[in-house]
Amino acid sequence: MVLHQLVAGFRRGDAISNEALLIRDLCAAHGLESDIRCPVQNAFPADRGLTKDVESLPSDLRADDVALLHLSIGSRCNRIFPTLPCRKVILYHNVTPPHFFERLNPATAQVLADGLAEVAAMKDVDAEVWADSAFNASELRAMGYRDPKVFPLLIDDSFGTGYQAFDRVENLAAHPLTTFLFVGRLAPNKRHDRLLSVFGFYQRHCNPASRLLVVGGSGGAEAYKALLLGDVYVWAAKNVMFTDFIDEPNLRACYAAADAFVCMSDHEGFCAPLLEAMAWHVPVFAWAAGAVPETLDGAGVLFDRGTPPETMAETIHRVLSDPALREAVVKKQDERLARFRARDAWAELRAMIGV
Repeated sequence: MVLHQLVAGFRRGDAISNEALLIRDLCAAHGLESDIRCPVQNAFPADRGLTKDVESLPSDLRADDVALLHLSIGSRCNRIFPTLPCRKVILYHNVTPPHFFERLNPATAQVLADGLAEVAAMKDVDAEVWADSAFNASELRAMGYRDPKVFPLLIDDSFGTGYQAFDRVENLAAHPLTTFLFVGRLAPNKRHDRLLSVFGFYQRHCNPASRLLVVGGSGGAEAYKALLLGDVYVWAAKNVMFTDFIDEPNLRACYAAADAFVCMSDHEGFCAPLLEAMAWHVPVFAWAAGAVPETLDGAGVLFDRGTPPETMAETIHRVLSDPALREAVVKKQDERLARFRARDAWAELRAMIGV
């Protein structure tokens, strides 16, 4: 038996790609073979050796194999999956609502709309149905799926250790500025504009010796990035760095340098960077939207919808300026992360794929 994982695209550092690798390694540790399948053109060139072409899966498939579809966007995988003559499992990672992109990138909005249509059309496929958060499971139920279960996103247990000097600038540790960090692709639903408002107020009125690291790929988001650079200019903000996509050692260096992880996103299906920040003992401040409250599970500092940027900035300043308050926030985060890491991932995976 082989567990074939189908992904719309593959690049190390992407949350779904990382989970596919972790599932593959978890299977290998328990004597089960697993591979990762995606359209060849959607695998990052340097990572193509880690994947196989999804088009060859039907001819490679054996009757006792299991196909696991990481469902996240419109994809050729979604059209191949229902035809596979084997046990099938859907793991839903959420599709970003198209309306976030309609004005800034209509082509992406259409891809997302197609993806939502494909998700809705698959509700009657003979497959076990799972989601990586209760929030995402509720979306499936709203689309007519029956009894979706929850398999929370896997994250690397080694996160929180090991990094190198950040190679885009001199070693961040050599420049002792209070550092805000956000990790996530440049996309309108991530609300980097709100993040810049919070940071702009913080730097202007609370702590001028500060910087903001915005980590995440910007491909297809050129118009959005231009608007964000305009916001940087309006705030006259200093020390704002858009890194684009960076490798894992440099990502860990950013977490190691961070004093606050600030997530102002309007829509998240899970948000793995919240847990990554916890692993680095970085206080998390987040907008209470999507699956963010579920992922934090009582940890971090949540801001209700409608909280003004100046209130958020002042709250962050209060926590970072008070060692006892900061330690209390981090302690709750450590407890949340310990609960998450205490899960029996192999038992959960076996239940999901039926082995």
